[in-house]
Amino acid sequence: MRHLAEANRSSNTARLAHLALPNSEIVDHARMHEPIDPARLAGEHTWLLFPEGAPRDAPPEPPPERLIILDATWHQARRMRQRIAGLRGLPVLRLPDVAATRERMRESPGHGLVSTIEAIARALRLLEGDAAAAPLERLFDRAVRAARSSGRSI
Repeated sequence: MRHLAEANRSSNTARLAHLALPNSEIVDHARMHEPIDPARLAGEHTWLLFPEGAPRDAPPEPPPERLIILDATWHQARRMRQRIAGLRGLPVLRLPDVAATRERMRESPGHGLVSTIEAIARALRLLEGDAAAAPLERLFDRAVRAARSSGRSI
């Protein structure tokens, strides 16, 4: 679920992840626009990927069939979490905090906070293993290199 303000940012990594993941969908959200139907977000095995609660070192049982990832600045993501009714009550998958070791497109606002594509890759690594995560990490690294080589200040 992408905050509408992220849609046209050149540093938006959810768009990259979406292009690389055939079963993904981007749902744009803006407070001023039509609210998202809570039923659209519901599902027996739907989880929210968010840095809240106890971190998980192993996948939950049963594992999520669908993950909702908020693509926004951290301030916007916290507000989306509070304001979108369909997100309330979903189980939360919190990844363990790790130090960022990759080059970045944007400055991280805090320890353990990563870009959307990095969070998706880490969640896939936890749920499905290295083979699912590695292509997204390579794609992110390539995007960062391309941004740097274009002269864009990162």
